[in-house]
Amino acid sequence: MDYSFQLYCARNFPPVTAILPRLKSLGYTQTEGFGGLFGEPESLAEALKASGLTMPSGHFGLDMLKDTDTAMKTAETLGITTLICPAIPQDQRAQAEAGWVALAETLAGLAETYRKAGFAFGWHNHAFEFLPTETGRLPLEIILDTAPALIWECDVAWVVRGRHDPIAWLQRYAPRVAAIHVKDIAPEGQCADEDGWADVGQGVIDWKTVMGFVRSETRAELFVMEHDNPNDVERFARRSIQFCRSLED
Repeated sequence: MDYSFQLYCARNFPPVTAILPRLKSLGYTQTEGFGGLFGEPESLAEALKASGLTMPSGHFGLDMLKDTDTAMKTAETLGITTLICPAIPQDQRAQAEAGWVALAETLAGLAETYRKAGFAFGWHNHAFEFLPTETGRLPLEIILDTAPALIWECDVAWVVRGRHDPIAWLQRYAPRVAAIHVKDIAPEGQCADEDGWADVGQGVIDWKTVMGFVRSETRAELFVMEHDNPNDVERFARRSIQFCRSLED
């Protein structure tokens, strides 16, 4: 099974490209890019090729995505076929339902543009999409229901931090789940210097159950390791892929 690595995890260990050869040696075959890396896509593409890695998916901010020509050119340079909107600015995350509907309509229009050009396009969740609007509807369901062409990159750990059951949400939107962020949450009181995140398999999420469900019931092909603030990015990369490999036995 192929595993991908979200390069955002290495942002505090510059240059980010320095980790690429190590990822390859650990058994990763793919990476997932993020907007901060896309300023010089040609050199990034060269670094990926030299390390024997690919980048099938990437996180592009909403403003970047609205500049469709540039985003598609960047994606083509890097071999990205799935573009993901990862979030919206902090000050917009408690907006009224009308704001979420407007966002979903914008995403729906972008999804159509990217689809016509041969790209998959979707949304990556955090926990703020599970805070009810004034009507009780959740932002995540507004986004996914209003924009049915969107795929979903489910960040399982953020669903849990949003106090919801990831299996229930994966089941509800199974045909839309094209990617998974494989991320873990540390036991209560641990890993405070890493914002309470853990290496995959070292935390509280039942990854055996989640992975089994995702593989059998969804269309997910991208399994992307992520840790939002590791204090040792090589350790995170190594322990996480070793654990996920153990689930395949």
